[in-house]
Amino acid sequence: MTEKNKDEIAYFMRRLYSRGLTTTSGGNISLRENSGSIFITPSGLDKGRLTAETICEISADGKNLSSNQKPSIETSLHLLIYKRRGDIKAIIHAHPPWTTALSAAGKKINSNFTGESRFILGEITSVPYALMGSEDLALAVSEAAVTTDVLLMEKHGPVCLGISLEDAFNKIEVLEAAAKTSLVAELLGSANELTDEQISEIDKLR
Repeated sequence: MTEKNKDEIAYFMRRLYSRGLTTTSGGNISLRENSGSIFITPSGLDKGRLTAETICEISADGKNLSSNQKPSIETSLHLLIYKRRGDIKAIIHAHPPWTTALSAAGKKINSNFTGESRFILGEITSVPYALMGSEDLALAVSEAAVTTDVLLMEKHGPVCLGISLEDAFNKIEVLEAAAKTSLVAELLGSANELTDEQISEIDKLR
């Protein structure tokens, strides 16, 4: 199972890169095993060329068990989220350009333009800026993650949580689509959102 999980992490990071949802040096992915061990992408390696052999293993208490690799700079962020969210098995942080651009501009990403985005994303929570890799950022994101699976770090990028890697990846993709929709709707001067009744119906399905 360990090698399969590492292979899946590398696959989804390569997929993020090939889809233009992150950069060569940006983003990180982790997966938690039932044993409590956490597998996470390494720091400083080309995200488009990761393999199972490059994925780091971290103990539940944060010890690096992979002597040949340095884990992601955001490892503490992942660990704190897992401590607060026992239901979450996977975390993806990426730098999708439309999402990140709206964050940098201080604009809201609206998940209420389509049924899919409301169902997949729910409410999107914004987290105030803090230095990447810092304990301040890890604390702020993990605290906000208690009530949502989709977080947008100001001037940085999104963090999406899931019950699986596919679930977290789906949220990243849908979030980027929602960012494009939000920007185009603003440029067109139209904001025909779902009604309160429609949102309530979707939330019941969620």
